[in-house]
Amino acid sequence: MAEPRTPGEVVARAARATDLADLDAGVAECFACPRLVSWREEVARTRRAAFRDQEYWGRPVPGFGAPDNRTGRGGSGPPAAVPATEARIAVLGLAPAAHGGNRTGRVFTGDRSGDVLFAALHRAGLANQPTSVAADDGLALRHTRIFAAVRCAPPDNKPTPTERDTCAPWVHREVALIRPTLRVVVALGAFAWAAWWPVLRDVYGVRPPSPRPAFGHGAHWSGTAAPELLGCYHVSQQNTFTGRLTPGMLDDVFARAKRLAGVD
Repeated sequence: MAEPRTPGEVVARAARATDLADLDAGVAECFACPRLVSWREEVARTRRAAFRDQEYWGRPVPGFGAPDNRTGRGGSGPPAAVPATEARIAVLGLAPAAHGGNRTGRVFTGDRSGDVLFAALHRAGLANQPTSVAADDGLALRHTRIFAAVRCAPPDNKPTPTERDTCAPWVHREVALIRPTLRVVVALGAFAWAAWWPVLRDVYGVRPPSPRPAFGHGAHWSGTAAPELLGCYHVSQQNTFTGRLTPGMLDDVFARAKRLAGVD
C-alpha cells in the first residue's frame, strides 16, 4: 500500500483502516508533512550522545494502550497474562518527543514527560507499571489509550496548526475505532484541546460549541452523544519542573476521568 505523502492521501489511508493494527501501519508509513519528515529523520541520524548506540524509530508514532496494548512499531506487546480491557479513557497528547517516542517508537516512552505521565497512570490503576522506557518493556494500560494530535516529532516541540490538520484523519479514525467504548478524553495542553473539536463533527456528527470552551487545567466540557472532555496541563518538563503541574494535580484529573468513565 502506498505511503501517504499528501493530506488527501492521509484522508484516504486513514479511512481504509479496518482496525487499530491497520491504522498503526498507516500512521507509521506517513510522509505527508515535509518539515516533520525532515526533522524526525535528521534526529534519528544524528542521535543524542546518550543514545548513540541505539537505533532510532525515526517515523510517525502510533497510539498505544487498550484494548490490545500492542506496540505500533511491530513489537509483541506485554505478556499474555495482561488482560485486555476496553478503551474507555483516551489521553490526547501534543506530539512525540525527538528523543522519546521518535527514538523508541512508542508514545510518551523514553522521556521525562512519559516518566511523569505513566507514574500518574500507575497510581490511578490505569497502568501495570510506573515506567515506560522501551517499546518492549512490558507496559500495559488498563481502560486507557494514548495518542497524539501530531504523530511526528516536531522541531522545538512545536507542530504547526497546518501539521495538526494534516494529521487529524489519523486521530479521527483512531477515535472512531474505539468509539463504542470511549467515555472520556483527557487533553494534555491547549494544542490537544483544540484538536478535539473537529473530532466531534467528523466522528460523532456533533456541532462543536461556539465559542469554543477555553482550555485550562481541570476544564470540563460535556455534550450529548460524545465523550466527556477534561483539560490537563501538559506533562512537559516546563510544567512539571516549575510546579505548574504537580503529581497531585495529575492524580485529581485521572481520578475524575475514572469516575466519568465508570472505571473501578
